[in-house]
Amino acid sequence: MKKTYATSMPNHIGAFLKASKCFAALGINITRVSYDKTVDSHMLFLDVDGTEEQIRKADAELEKIGYLQNKGTDSSIVLIEFTLKDVPGSVTDVLELINRFNFNISYINSQENGTDFQKFKMGLHVDDPGRISTFMEQAEQLCKVRIIDYNSSGRAYDNSIFYSAFVRGLAQMLDLSEEKKQSLLVFSNLAMQTLDEQGLSPYRTFDSISKFAELLANSKNDQFIPRITTHSVSEKTQILLIEPACGSNTAVILSGGELLCVDSGYACYKTEMLEILRSAIPGFDDMPKRLLLTHADVDHCGLMDVFDEIIVSANSARSLIRETKGENGFREENPLHKPYINICKILTSYKTVDPSRLKTPWQDLEHTQEPLTQIGFFDFGDLHFEVYEGKGGHLPGEVVLIDYKNNIAFTGDVYINIHGLTAEQAEYNQYAPILMTSVDTDRLLCGEERTAILRRLGVGNWKIFGAHGAPKDYSVK
Repeated sequence: MKKTYATSMPNHIGAFLKASKCFAALGINITRVSYDKTVDSHMLFLDVDGTEEQIRKADAELEKIGYLQNKGTDSSIVLIEFTLKDVPGSVTDVLELINRFNFNISYINSQENGTDFQKFKMGLHVDDPGRISTFMEQAEQLCKVRIIDYNSSGRAYDNSIFYSAFVRGLAQMLDLSEEKKQSLLVFSNLAMQTLDEQGLSPYRTFDSISKFAELLANSKNDQFIPRITTHSVSEKTQILLIEPACGSNTAVILSGGELLCVDSGYACYKTEMLEILRSAIPGFDDMPKRLLLTHADVDHCGLMDVFDEIIVSANSARSLIRETKGENGFREENPLHKPYINICKILTSYKTVDPSRLKTPWQDLEHTQEPLTQIGFFDFGDLHFEVYEGKGGHLPGEVVLIDYKNNIAFTGDVYINIHGLTAEQAEYNQYAPILMTSVDTDRLLCGEERTAILRRLGVGNWKIFGAHGAPKDYSVK
């Protein structure tokens, strides 16, 4: 049995030794350790492997010695500016007041400015926010005082409760449960450790996660404003392309009263997407609904539970079924990608799929030497697609669909129109490469697959629907 502990340990000599002895005495093996005092001077993460009974005893022992996090803590940092007379000893009364309230000072900054006063900025670690009002009333009797907005101050004034404050901020943005907050804590740390080993700044990692979460939150409800375009493919068939700021496109193919979606975006936008589909497609709720996934990435699979049937390659089905069993999908098998993918799942409320809904109509391609291999055909309305599976440059199980009669292709993330991204899409797309080091499983192989796609297009004017950005108009002479 494996478990991750987010331990809150005292910042003194021998703290880790004490925890290590606890695990050793129980016969539990420590498989990962992460601690960085410059990020958080108390938080230490431990991945361990032991029996269920050993883990249960470790839980009790760590609880007893006070190393497990108190999930109910309201600890925070309050940044206060005291305006004091520039004379010897002026700060003493303030320090004595802080001492009487048992507040811990995490940050002090002051410098003379040529006036009769100095502005002392102090970060106070406050366990009970309710006490700060009483403190401020008494402080105002000593000097002019004000609270500075800590969250917008632009600096890290404390590193002793960084993780808790960081996760609490993300949770408030996206209304996350306690269970999800704990998972987010662990995977944020894992992202930091993984990227730190690549020589990237820990604070750049946390900043990217924060901005990614902010983009997700700011695109909800009335702010969910995707670019929507309609494309006529034939007399019987139209494509409604929905491009949200965050997540994959959803291409809705309408033909002969039937509906097929290619990819489906993030789960957190389910309500917003359904409103658009119901508004744009009369009788949507009563129509049979099929979803075709170009690949099994979390930003393409969010609305799987809306559809009666989900059409995927055999390899994508394997990845999705692994997730239902609590195992790693193909993307999470890559240690560089696993933290970001799990953070995405938490922040976007991703849910696994009922395997009975998965349909795999094409050849099971377990191994191939070619960048693209034809695995079958797919018909919808008057469209007739040749279906190709890539070798896994972006993600194993990826498929490309080409209709040679109507000159259209669906290329997933193997080929997207970079120059056709909106400003919001471009901003969103910059964070995955930072947090994963690359969005591709094998960047060079993905390049070979892109070249192979273009070589397979016949003479004529083509419209290529990638999974992000506008369709690409492409001419083959």
